[in-house]
Amino acid sequence: MAKFIKIYPDNPNAKEIAKVVRILREGGLVIYPTDTVYGLGCDITNSKALEKIARIKGIKLDKANFSFVCHDLSNISDYVKQIETSTFKILKRSLPGPYTFILPGNNSLPKEFKKKKTVGIRVPDNSIALELVRQLGNPIVSTSIYDEDSVVEYTTDPELIFEKWQNIVDVVIDGGFGDNQASTIIDLSGPEPEVLREGKGSIDVF
Repeated sequence: MAKFIKIYPDNPNAKEIAKVVRILREGGLVIYPTDTVYGLGCDITNSKALEKIARIKGIKLDKANFSFVCHDLSNISDYVKQIETSTFKILKRSLPGPYTFILPGNNSLPKEFKKKKTVGIRVPDNSIALELVRQLGNPIVSTSIYDEDSVVEYTTDPELIFEKWQNIVDVVIDGGFGDNQASTIIDLSGPEPEVLREGKGSIDVF
């Protein structure tokens, strides 16, 4: 059964964060708060954990469009090709924030993602998520949790999330109620920015 760990977003407890990071390093799956919906994530460097998440989502790993949750912009440059000044300005204005940016991937992508020309990058405006990634030392591969019945409370209330996921994941973080609106997805891999999904993030960032 999963651990249920309470962490306060205003001042995340370093010991509790370290517990979750240890679980991630051991290949565990974690449900954690972001600035949008709660996310399901694992260590980007752990192949078995990546396979587990793909199985849960019912997709092949090489076809999966998971996001890379990074700590900051310098973290992003580890996985994407050199970006133009105009693109960098958009990222700087928007992050941390409720956006997923599609960017051209570079040769440093983990082997599971080598075939991908682009990657989705997130730097959520949530201290728990950012502290997890910072302590882990590399991104968390993440996908949002969702409910086929579209019961809004289920994806926002950590206790209800725990009830449903306690036998599937290794830890659920209670970071308070989540949002039920997903991130705005903006494709910056082409000549012009393209909004693929309008979510919580304003598209006035251009």
